[in-house]
Amino acid sequence: MKIEKKENYLLITDDKDSITDFTSRLTTNHHQFENENVVVDILKYGELELEELLGFLELSTVHRANKKSFVIANDAINIDKIPEELFVVPTLREAEDVIQMEELERELGF
Repeated sequence: MKIEKKENYLLITDDKDSITDFTSRLTTNHHQFENENVVVDILKYGELELEELLGFLELSTVHRANKKSFVIANDAINIDKIPEELFVVPTLREAEDVIQMEELERELGF
């Protein structure tokens, strides 16, 4: 797992080749980034299944409950099939935009 500090978020990338193991490592190490906005880059998984993506749902829910953003970058699954509780965008640029938008909403009290 590679963690890179950006201006207002952490970019977390899987440095192995198992999405299931990556999800498990993120969950186990959540305490390391629970107070940061997070973008999870899983763009390399072009054959990702919805079931695998749903492995991030609980972690995302816990993270967002702490008033921090949790955005996943992946374009393998049709956006209409993804539950709205899970924020998935097709590019890292869009993930950055979501982080900025959510930060602004929190500052304005939404």
